[in-house]
Amino acid sequence: MYKFSLACSTINAGHPTSCLPDREACKDGKNGKLVDWFRSLKPPSPVEWTLISGSTCIYTAKPVDVLAEIAAQIGRAFQESPIQPATIGSQPGPHTLRGQDTNFYADAHQQDFDVILLGQKVHITATPVAYTWNYGDGTVIGPTVSSGAPLPEDRIGEQTKTSHAYGATGKYAITVTTHFNGSYSVNGGPTLPIADQGHFTSAPLGLTVWRAITLNYADDCNTNPNGVGC
Repeated sequence: MYKFSLACSTINAGHPTSCLPDREACKDGKNGKLVDWFRSLKPPSPVEWTLISGSTCIYTAKPVDVLAEIAAQIGRAFQESPIQPATIGSQPGPHTLRGQDTNFYADAHQQDFDVILLGQKVHITATPVAYTWNYGDGTVIGPTVSSGAPLPEDRIGEQTKTSHAYGATGKYAITVTTHFNGSYSVNGGPTLPIADQGHFTSAPLGLTVWRAITLNYADDCNTNPNGVGC
C-alpha cells in the first residue's frame, strides 16, 4: 500500500521530513506542493508506514487526491500508450515445407513514455514479459516467457520452444501478442507498479507452406540427356 503526505508533516516518532519551501522547490507549475511518499506491507495491523521518497513536487491544491486519481487512471493510460509490439521473424521464410519445424521468434524491448495526467508529469515504463503465439492455422500457445531466437543456418529445421510444423499447405498469417508489465512515477517520485498488464499484438507475418515431392527416374542423364528428370 502507498500513501502521500505534505512534506514537513510530523511522522515516524516525531521526526519531520524535508522542509524545503514550496515556492523554491516546485517551480514547474502553479500550486506546487512538496509531498512525501510512504509504503506499507499488507496486511500488518496496525499499519506501519515507511518513508520511501521525500520532497516530490505535486502541482495541485490537493496532492493526495490527485495522486490517488492518477493511480486510478494509470491503467487506462498504460493501455493507450504508443507501445510497439514485438516484430516476428521466421526460419525458413517467407516459404516453408509442410511437416517441417519452422522456427519463429519475437523481438520486443522495454519502452519509456512521458505523459501528462491531471496536470502532472507521469513517466511510464513498459517491459515485455510474456508472449502468446498464433500460428494462423488454429494453433495458439502461451502466454510463454520464451520469445524465441534466430537459429544458425545449419540448425534451421530443428524443433524449438516457439517452432511450429504445419500439417497442410497454404498461406498463413502469424501473429504474437506481447504482454507488458508497467510501472510509473509522478513528477520524479518513486516508481510504482501498474496493476494490469498491457497486451499488444504484432502485425501479421505472412508465410506460405509448400509440400515437397520426391521422384525417382530410371534414365541415366549421362547417356540420355533428354531423359525424364534430366
